[in-house]
Amino acid sequence: MATSSPLLRYAESRKNLTGSLCGLAGVGIALTGAAGPLWPLVVGGLYAAGALIAPPERPATPEFAEEGDRLDGVRADFATLRAYLAEVELSATARERLTALDTLVEALLEPGWVTDPEHLHVLARTVRQDIPEAVDTFVRTRWWSRFTSGAEAPEGHLERQLAALHEEATAIATALQEAEAIRQHIHTKYVEGRGN
Repeated sequence: MATSSPLLRYAESRKNLTGSLCGLAGVGIALTGAAGPLWPLVVGGLYAAGALIAPPERPATPEFAEEGDRLDGVRADFATLRAYLAEVELSATARERLTALDTLVEALLEPGWVTDPEHLHVLARTVRQDIPEAVDTFVRTRWWSRFTSGAEAPEGHLERQLAALHEEATAIATALQEAEAIRQHIHTKYVEGRGN
């Protein structure tokens, strides 16, 4: 059986293992006679309770091979980041914001656009540190927030972080757009001035 089988993945999951341990406790209770004729319900109920309280599976945060601010390295790490993000469960709003940020970063990382080392450094930091840390922290916090009433929802924090990162990437895109507009204007003046 392949390890990618959903049944095998569930059999190895934290939810199944925790549920099985709780179910075994239920079997122990049943063997003492405390559960009476309802022992199957006790065992099943304890398994279900264990599966519900178990922490969710979370994909491992990506490890990036590159550390410098070379465009090719950042592009390779961006592909790694995308594979990680595809495995993470997010709310619809957070996924929408992440998709918008992903699209913008992808466009900025196209060869020939970002030449300023400072802009490339910001994009490298966004890909290698900011997005993975924001998403991983959300995944970890989301489970614990079930036990803490009145706390701010982790989705709100993630959405605000993604909005701030999108704003930062938009500033880079705006700077590139302005630079291209100036370049076009200068070239127009140059071409028109040759005729005089």
